[in-house]
Amino acid sequence: MKTLSDGGRHEAAPERRFQVGDRVAVRRAFPPGHRRTPYYIRGKKGVIERVCGAFPNPEELAYGFDGRPKRVLYRVRFPQTEVWPAYSGGPKDVLEVEIFEHWLEPA
Repeated sequence: MKTLSDGGRHEAAPERRFQVGDRVAVRRAFPPGHRRTPYYIRGKKGVIERVCGAFPNPEELAYGFDGRPKRVLYRVRFPQTEVWPAYSGGPKDVLEVEIFEHWLEPA
């Protein structure tokens, strides 16, 4: 277990589904209740930028459960034009979002 600079704790994620550089798509799902994955990013495609580690699932923690099993968290990089089709900034502009593995599928 590692301690993050902000005092949080996580575990390494050797049993992960994706690697840095993998192309992924965010599931287009809209279940009721608390969800950490923003609506605007659902259905969008990006690339795994880093593996952040394994953490308790915040969607379970929000309802008073223990968040287990821990879920792998990734930082995913999206071209701004993928997220916002009318984006008029630079073509290399990106948005990075941390998303748990159960929201991702291969692109």
